[in-house]
Amino acid sequence: MSAPSSVDGLEARMAPRTSAPVRRRPAWHPATVASVAQETPDARRIVLDVPTWPGNDPGQHLDLRLTAEDGYQASRSYSIASAGEGTQVTLAVDRVEGGEVSPFLVDAIEVGDALDVHGPLGGWFVWHPGRSERPVQLIAGGSGIVPLLPMVTAHAEADDPAPFRLLYATRTPDDVFFREELDGALRAHAPLEVTHVYSRRAPEGSDAPVGRLTRAALEQAVLPPADGALVYVCGSTPFVEQVLRWLGELGHDVSDVRAERFGGA
Repeated sequence: MSAPSSVDGLEARMAPRTSAPVRRRPAWHPATVASVAQETPDARRIVLDVPTWPGNDPGQHLDLRLTAEDGYQASRSYSIASAGEGTQVTLAVDRVEGGEVSPFLVDAIEVGDALDVHGPLGGWFVWHPGRSERPVQLIAGGSGIVPLLPMVTAHAEADDPAPFRLLYATRTPDDVFFREELDGALRAHAPLEVTHVYSRRAPEGSDAPVGRLTRAALEQAVLPPADGALVYVCGSTPFVEQVLRWLGELGHDVSDVRAERFGGA
């Protein structure tokens, strides 16, 4: 999935942040793994029970801390794939080979395991339904969809009239995160449009071109600069940097774009 600097967490390093306050004070909370499920061949969905969790806004993240039997601790930041007032928190973690935390979370963590989370964190890379009629353009690369999904679902659940578009670049259809949730949002809410770009293999029977995202494909898929959309971009650092360059060349105000990057460690 990207202020988080993490193995697979999402890191916001771009652009000065606005002064929008975070509604809930972050704190450390004990958590228990409630369920795990394979999300893609290299990623796992993990649902945590966090009894003291205060809720979080769409787009926020948390720090996750693991403690070994010998007392050794390791922490990473992960974007949150859920939002709202509940005490369950959903993560989707992509395995980074050679990483210290993600291989354990993807391959070994089990229901009932205990860990700690710190959050909710971040007040800049968020979106709230009902606060603006401004169109929204989401651009995700791979696991960069994680903080954007809660925006999509909040938009659909609130029946928000703001136009929403998502451009989602993955290697193959098997690498798409949250397909059921995205399909459900499309069925529920007309102002949502989703464009998939596949770099290695398209769905069977599709005549969509296969290859990495290009400037021409980006221009065709995203809302035009004249629409004044609020743009969110999330993905690996090279992906985000390339998208930002293209957006600027196409006439978008890049200083108004909210971007998060992720990398491995």
